[in-house]
Amino acid sequence: KAVVSTQSTGAVTGLYTAGDRAILDVINDPASYPLTLTFGRTKASANEKLMLASIFHSLFAIAAKISPIEQSSGIKELHTEKFTLRCFQTITGVKFFVIVDQKQTGCEHLLLRIYELYTDYVLKNPFYPIDMPIRCELFDQNLRKVIEQVERATAYNSATLS
Repeated sequence: KAVVSTQSTGAVTGLYTAGDRAILDVINDPASYPLTLTFGRTKASANEKLMLASIFHSLFAIAAKISPIEQSSGIKELHTEKFTLRCFQTITGVKFFVIVDQKQTGCEHLLLRIYELYTDYVLKNPFYPIDMPIRCELFDQNLRKVIEQVERATAYNSATLS
């Protein structure tokens, strides 16, 4: 997904602007500059996030039950052709997982940093109801910063390796 933003068109997601102008025409038109291009995936809705978490929790529990190893902790890492899913389970049973590109590095550090943010900004918040979706602006802000740092570090590392 790409989001193109110019002063004349505003933010555009998709192939056409609100005035039915092709986005490639906007990019090729020198009058559109300066413009901002942002690449990324579409954000999941709250329902999609809950559904994904529910499915993962079920798979995690099944993996722990059918594992031939006694006291197995479930899924820690799952590899596919397109992505890797990594999970960190806290002592209290809270699970944090990230879905990343195969080339992404530093996931273990990212999961530990997310756990630190969770303990600092969510668990220490007296108004946070346990086992409910996290709605804490400080947590969200700091989480965005940590993710941006990891993405920059990965982009830097992949650029230097090329």
